[in-house]
Order: sequence, then structure tokens, then C-alpha cells
Amino acid sequence: MQFFIYSRKSVYTGKGESIENQIEMCRQYIHAKFPGTNDADISIYEDEGFSAKDTDRPQFQQMLRDIKLKKPDFVVCYRLDRISRNVSDFSALIEELNNRSISFVCIKEEFDTSKPMGKAMMYIASVFAQLERETIAERVRDNMLMLARTGRWLGGTTPAGYSSEKQQEIIVDGKVKTSCKLKDEPNELRAVDRIFEKFLELHSISGVSKYLIKQGIRSRSGRYYSLPGIKEILQNPVYCVADKDALDYFTAKNSDVCFEEKDCSEKYGLLAYNKRDYKKKHAPRQSMDKWIIAIGKHRGRVSGKKWVAVQNIVEDNIPTGKKPAKMHNDYSLLSGLIYCEKCGSRLFAKARSGKGATPGLFDYVCSSKLRGGTALCSCQNIGGAQADEMVCEFLMKYTDESPSIYKLLEKLKHDLQGQIRENPLDSIEARMSKCSGEMDNLVRTLSQRDLSPAFIQRVNIQIGELDKELSGLAQERERLQSNTAKLADKAIQVELLAAALSSLKNNFSNLSIYEKRTLIRLLVQKIIWDGRDFHIFMDGE
Repeated sequence: MQFFIYSRKSVYTGKGESIENQIEMCRQYIHAKFPGTNDADISIYEDEGFSAKDTDRPQFQQMLRDIKLKKPDFVVCYRLDRISRNVSDFSALIEELNNRSISFVCIKEEFDTSKPMGKAMMYIASVFAQLERETIAERVRDNMLMLARTGRWLGGTTPAGYSSEKQQEIIVDGKVKTSCKLKDEPNELRAVDRIFEKFLELHSISGVSKYLIKQGIRSRSGRYYSLPGIKEILQNPVYCVADKDALDYFTAKNSDVCFEEKDCSEKYGLLAYNKRDYKKKHAPRQSMDKWIIAIGKHRGRVSGKKWVAVQNIVEDNIPTGKKPAKMHNDYSLLSGLIYCEKCGSRLFAKARSGKGATPGLFDYVCSSKLRGGTALCSCQNIGGAQADEMVCEFLMKYTDESPSIYKLLEKLKHDLQGQIRENPLDSIEARMSKCSGEMDNLVRTLSQRDLSPAFIQRVNIQIGELDKELSGLAQERERLQSNTAKLADKAIQVELLAAALSSLKNNFSNLSIYEKRTLIRLLVQKIIWDGRDFHIFMDGE
């Protein structure tokens, strides 16, 4: 007989129900119930540092693959929640094992799916395991929010200017309770003060960045403050004094404000909780009506009036439908295609401004220099119109003298045609049709009389799995349709550009700036500017 042992623990530890202890107890169970079993008949799968919220665990997934290949007689685990606390995940595993006539044994609860009662009890236990997980998660969140309202620091990366400090309080019956509060870091706070002062003066995050770089002011990591980092500091309520202006601002934003006007103090700053949605990828910032605002135990740095003024300036700088951001200019051909030899950054187009500036003139400037001035990069700027003209003249001469340009276009067309042919939309459609048919059959099955509860449960699980697969296929179809349209558009572009190249000198001036950009990016891999000369690298060379 063949046995698979699965073990899991959420955190790395050698205590209690460690991975080693789980495996050893499973071994002892196998040797006691099946005398004569050799260790060679036992395969071990260990996941340490993974929770049971889902089955996305490397060794668990490997076990599922091996089940299909090797078909063991038993899958053994120490406790039911080692597998999963999610009913649907657990049910799917049990159905998979049953379909392959593989028994599942849980030694702690003494469940064995080879017996009807063991199978029934296991389903019931899995329901309570999921209920326990969801109850624990809800209780933890409620406790965290309750603690947040007390103004404690609940952990995590501390904001610029502060570190975390433990403090102890004596409560009833002499018990000692430990909590954390924010502690001032004077050097960092001086930088924070300058950031607020300069932003109120310049109304520009990039202007603040340049100032900090020129002054040599760096973050705790030793690097210059990034633009998102500066914005995060400006928008963080932790620096705002807990005064009436702050109270009125957050009340107007419908935040959950945990203090009243009588509690306002010039001494303390604010703490904001529930600012991000950690259930979503990248934990996006939530709207202020979901924030919890409490008075912290640290000293505030900026008055409520100034902090609110900063928020209004930041919000005014955010593009809206009435004031769209100008993501791409309509005057330069090479912006982002030129690289600075000194620092490796890209050069971007910047229109000339100020008194005496001629309208329409622009320069290509190193992005490091744009961000921090000559303190970051001293690369010389280059006149934009002059640079565009030089590169265009080079390309027209190149296409006249080099036959390889036409080979490049032929290769592009061939590659695009291959991508279009390989697009598996037909296969996706067929799989979707098959899933829909299977779901219809299962629904018709449920309409029959005298079906057992176990059979109904199994059908419902299969319908759920098919619905999930159908939803995934629909998303994949949408993505492929979008890709197909993009490939077709690109193929048309290549055809048009091939026609334009046949008499480039005559046609180039008639192309729009966007068509010229497309042509240049098809031909040119990159351009390097060393402060005096351009070095143009053609695609395929």
C-alpha cells in the first residue's frame, strides 16, 4: 500500500504541533494500523508558513499532482484543519479522492472516509472549521478597530519621523498590559517639517523633491525621498494636530472620528486606521469615509489649518475630467526614447517657460535632472526641435542605404501573422460551450425526485466548479479578443509604414506626429545622448 502524509503549520516553529511532530504521529498511526508498512511506501508533503485560508500552497498542490500520477491508497493528516478551513476547498479534495478510490484519514479526529460515518462527520467538521476561521477573522478585526479608537499604535512600518515604543500599564488585579505608541525621531521629523513648509510655499511635490535633493536630505533608508513617498507624508494625518480644524475636516469627510471638540488638544497628533483595503491586491487606499480617526499618544507637527490647506492643494493638483492630465505631449518625437549616458535615465521633453521663452520651443532633459537638478545629473540639455530633425535625417538616410530595414518590416509582419494565427479563441469558445452544456445537464439532474442530500451536495459542488471555470474562461476570452484587435491594428500599422518607407523622403512630412513616433519606435531600439553626440541603435542591430 502507498500512503501520502500531509502536514501544515501557519508559522515557523518547533513547538507544539510542529511539522515534524505531525509527520511522526502520522507515521506511528500508519505503522500501528498497517503493520509491515515500509517507510519507502510513505511520501511526505510539508507546507510550513502557510495558512489554511486556501489551497494555494506549493506542497499541497504537488500532492494533488502526485495523487493523479501515483494514486496512493491513503492520504493521512494530523488534523482536519491542516488541509483547509474552507468548505468548498475541502469538499473538492474529498470528491477527488473518492473518485479515485483513495481514503482520507485524519488521526486526531479519527475520521476515515473509507467508512460512511467518517465521511459524513468529516463534512460536518469542515463546516465548523470554516465557521471558526471566519469568526476568528471577524473577531480580530473588531478587536483591532476597538484598540485603534484608543489611539494606540497597532504595529507595522512606522511613518517617517517616528519609531515604535512599548509602554506598560497596570490594570485590575495587578495585571500588566503592554501597548505601543509612536516615539519622535528628531532628525526625520526635521525633514518632515521642511516637506510641509516647502509644499505650502511651492505647491509642487516635484519642487519639494528638488529642494530635498539639493539640500542632501535623505529618508531613513539613505535614499532620496521619492515623489510617492513625499505625497504619502503630506497626506498622512499622523502629523496633523488634533485640533478643531482637523475635527471639522474629517467630520465633513464622513470619517469615523473617535473624539469630540472637548477632547481636542494642541499637544497630540492624529492616528488614522483602516486607510487601506488589505483584502485587495496592492492594498489600495480607501476613501476617507471608511477611515477611523483617533487622537494618538504622540505630538502633532502641523496645525489642523495648515494640514487641511495641504490636502486642498494636493486634491487640486489631481487631474479630473474637467482638467485632464497631459500624459503625452503633442510636439516631441523622441521623448522617453533617449537615454542619458551619465546616469542611465531617460530624457523627456520639457517645454521652455519663463520670461523671454519662445512659444513652441522645448528641450530634452534627463529625468534625474528634472527631478533633482544638477545635484543628481549634470547632463547637458538638447534642443528638442534640433534633436528631432537630426534623428529624422539619419533615418531617411539609413532607409536609403540599408536594405535591412525592409527585412525588419517583413519580420514584423511575419511575427504578427503568427501571433494572430496562434490566438486560441476558438478553443476558449469550445470549452465555454462544453462547460455551459455540463451545467445545464446538472441543473436538469437536480429537478429529479428522490435525490439523496449527499448527491445534491455533490452536484452543487460540481456546478460551482463549472461556474468558476466558465467565469475564468469568459475573462480569458475578453483578454484574447482585446489582444486580437491590438494585433490587427498593429499589422495595419506595419503595412502602412511599409508603404510609407517605399518613398520615405516624400511621405515623411505628410505623416502625423503620432505616425512619425510609431515609425521611429519601430526602427530605433534606443538613442544615447552623451552631452555632445547622439548614438542611435537600430532595432535588430
